[in-house]
Amino acid sequence: MITQIFPQDSHRYLSLPVLGPLMDRYAGWLQEQRYTWRSTRYEMRMAAHAATYLRRRAVQRIEDVSEQHLAACHLLFRRKFPEEAGSVRVLARFLDESGCLKKSSVPPPGPVDTLAGAFMAHLREVRGYAPSTVQRQGHIVAEFLTWLRFKGVPDELASLRAIDIEGFVRHLGRRMGRVGLQKPIATLRGFLRFLAAGGVAPAGLDGMIDTPRVYRQEQLPRSLPWSTVASFLGSIDRDSTIGKRDYAIFSLIATYGLRACDVVALTLDDILWRGGRLRIRQSKTGHAVELPLTNAVGSAIHDYLAKVPRYGAYRQVFLRLKAPGGTLKPTAVIEAFQAWSMRSGLEIPFKGVHCLRHSYALHLLRQGLPLKTIGDLLGHQSPESTTVYLRLATEDLRTVALPVPSSARPHGKEGR
Repeated sequence: MITQIFPQDSHRYLSLPVLGPLMDRYAGWLQEQRYTWRSTRYEMRMAAHAATYLRRRAVQRIEDVSEQHLAACHLLFRRKFPEEAGSVRVLARFLDESGCLKKSSVPPPGPVDTLAGAFMAHLREVRGYAPSTVQRQGHIVAEFLTWLRFKGVPDELASLRAIDIEGFVRHLGRRMGRVGLQKPIATLRGFLRFLAAGGVAPAGLDGMIDTPRVYRQEQLPRSLPWSTVASFLGSIDRDSTIGKRDYAIFSLIATYGLRACDVVALTLDDILWRGGRLRIRQSKTGHAVELPLTNAVGSAIHDYLAKVPRYGAYRQVFLRLKAPGGTLKPTAVIEAFQAWSMRSGLEIPFKGVHCLRHSYALHLLRQGLPLKTIGDLLGHQSPESTTVYLRLATEDLRTVALPVPSSARPHGKEGR
């Protein structure tokens, strides 16, 4: 493989110190990761610089390369060659997947990690929270303890005061708005109750935190006119490989109201071609539903799978088309929506792809579907989550409005 990348200089890369025996495999791995011929040459050159760095650090064999060595190499690149530092990360990923990277010893957990871990175990084992919720609340608690400069000294939290908690809330307020502060403050309250139950912190501190005032349903769901949704889909360039993929993605969202995380989790086994069904496992509820595979969506997915080359052993339907290869993340769907929105020239004021889901719900509501059916399709656990779309059907609401009483006075009477 390396002779195709460097027809005349392949021997120089194969004889590199430390990394030489792996350079041919590295070139093939880069090709599998969807790197172009030019990008592969670039990454190989950067690997040569990394090999020189390792030799100067007295690393003799590939078996001796550790995570600490590459971390130090990355810091050096960031200081001297900031634009090339990412290449060290690529090399580290290759060595790790090849089983050639010596794992660094895990340091013992510090006091912050220990206490935050105990709270996360409480959430997981006692409260029964989902893993994603446990992880998110653990990050907030760790940030709170770090902000307090918690050192694990006994009785250190016994002197915790309301002013300390208010200071942390102000700290969060520098990067969060009223709505964003709701969940961190709820997490903080739960953590303070956890500490009080164990006798670590004074009781009652959880009731001393002021929650930002957020009125229920103060904002309307983000929705686009259905004609705009149709125009948006029609504006996608389906002649390009990225356009074929993205058209299939947004057709799924607009047809079934899927979340971005549901789309990227879709596998080849979830498309039941012969039965004309589509299996969706809804991320929020964990429930699996089967939906009819429409001709339009089936054609879009077939066009993408048939004409866009696949790579690797991935079972996910949608893959990255640029290096590094792999499966898509929900953020990639959002970025694709923003890019096609700008190219379309349409008036789309929203930055998130979730507006297509809201538009789908309103479209179904105007077609006369019952709220229960819409809620089941969207994966809502509570009917209240679906009723918010009634506020978007303004034209329908006008038909039930009562006439405004006239302010004219009756004849023959004068106001006093």
